[in-house]
Amino acid sequence: MKVTGDWLTADSTQAVFAALQADGHSAFAVGGCVRNALMGVSVTDVDIATDATPDVVQKLAQAAGLKSVPTGIDHGTITVVAGGTGYEVTTFRADTETDGRHAIVRFSTDMAEDAARRDFTMNAIYADATGQVVDPLGGLPDLEARRVRFIGNAKDRIAEDFLRILRFFRFAAWYGDPDLGFDAEALAAIANSLDGLAGLSRERIGGEVIKLLTALDPAPAIGSMEQTGVLHAIVPGSTTRGLAPLIHFEQTNNVAPDSIRRLASFGVFDSGALRLSKKQQRRLEQYQSLISATEDSAELGYRHGADVARDVLLLRAALFEMPLDADALSAAEMGSRQKCPVKPGDLMPEYAGPALGAKLREVESRWVASGFSLTKSELLG
Repeated sequence: MKVTGDWLTADSTQAVFAALQADGHSAFAVGGCVRNALMGVSVTDVDIATDATPDVVQKLAQAAGLKSVPTGIDHGTITVVAGGTGYEVTTFRADTETDGRHAIVRFSTDMAEDAARRDFTMNAIYADATGQVVDPLGGLPDLEARRVRFIGNAKDRIAEDFLRILRFFRFAAWYGDPDLGFDAEALAAIANSLDGLAGLSRERIGGEVIKLLTALDPAPAIGSMEQTGVLHAIVPGSTTRGLAPLIHFEQTNNVAPDSIRRLASFGVFDSGALRLSKKQQRRLEQYQSLISATEDSAELGYRHGADVARDVLLLRAALFEMPLDADALSAAEMGSRQKCPVKPGDLMPEYAGPALGAKLREVESRWVASGFSLTKSELLG
């Protein structure tokens, strides 16, 4: 079996392969690029595994006229830059000690050892420079079935890095077959490993949750997280009741997935447990204030813009279990295009300072209440 794609045949990719193989060393694309290529999913990053140690990788890159950056040299990773593109080149490794967050590794020349330390069987598939697939652990059947399964003993893999609990659900949402359900061994191991989540940084947890929520339909994975206790462990007080209806409304109205909109459906707006960015937190708090506000569709669009208004209408329908009227979305879009005909200068000099602001708000409120129909002269008369 072979993989193909521009990511593999690109001159820059082939230049890195050629540099690494120049002195008889082996080099293989591995992980997400191979997985995605086999699944027909776009490839964004190309990771390469090699039996060459980091110092040798640097020498081989230099000999080939390529730049190398020791981005993770202690863990065997050198970023080799070719044609303006960075390739993470990592020496075959085997774990010697783990603490649930970090691993101490030793370098290896054995691909099977390198594969065995990875998380899921679908991520332990390699391909050489020609695209020839190498499957040391027999992960191809799982990938072809879209079955997310831990390598070896699920409990052991989780204990090596407890973030793999969240990665399991993310991968299930992105690459799994929802009709297959979830691997029973994995769920049992996850349910018995919840305490390990407390040792993870909130940034790592939040990053995984945001990625998971951008999948086309993360509802089954999030539901399983709730059933196993994972969701409440990382986002206390949350509920998944509104997520599936929200996704239904998104899909029936051709609205693209959005992680913060979907997170708002959990009913929890304190993002401290996820360490969101300031921008993401502001959006979450805005949704909180507007979901239960009295502003109608058109006013939402006028005061907050079309995108926010649309999101709030979707969330209201999902959380309050009511139908979403297509006319409401149109009204929000219409409202977002309106401009109040009365400007501050129209009220001066009769009004100034705080009185001017109050009068302007009163005029604007009457105009909005009229359905944006009152004219400037009617508002000033």
